[in-house]
Amino acid sequence: MARITLKGDPVQTFGDLPAVGTTAPDFTLTGSNLSELSLKDVLGGTVILNIFPSLDTQVCAMSVRRFNAEAAGRPGVKVLCISADLPFAHARFCETEGIDNAVNLSSFRSQDFGRDYGVEITTGPLRGLLSRAVVILDKEGFVIYTEQVPEIAQEPDYEAALAALP
Repeated sequence: MARITLKGDPVQTFGDLPAVGTTAPDFTLTGSNLSELSLKDVLGGTVILNIFPSLDTQVCAMSVRRFNAEAAGRPGVKVLCISADLPFAHARFCETEGIDNAVNLSSFRSQDFGRDYGVEITTGPLRGLLSRAVVILDKEGFVIYTEQVPEIAQEPDYEAALAALP
């Protein structure tokens, strides 16, 4: 389990991120139009999983904007922005913010996602939501980069994630 903090207070997650070099766990998540999207639907190019607690926080919203602007428009790169927010919140956020390259997905129907990826927060006030993490997969679904952000209120290391792209 990852030991992270929320504004300095300890928080734990269920398990750890998938290890670099391993096959990413399969998932089926819900899109902002209520359609389902599985890992197999996005393989064939590099996939960035931008995982976070909620679009309703400034840091989470910033990560979606930044990955949308800096990575989602690159050829062969797909950015999936994943939280437990309802699909309606994802749709509203994308429309308001002009998010047109990244794909926003909800884990609200997939309780396994947070556990399989080691990002389900199990203690503290955000218990049940997803921790802030970045997982990058190659075109075949192997994990090539991970970052479990140590402080939930902190942004991910965008430069390191972008440098990991093939």
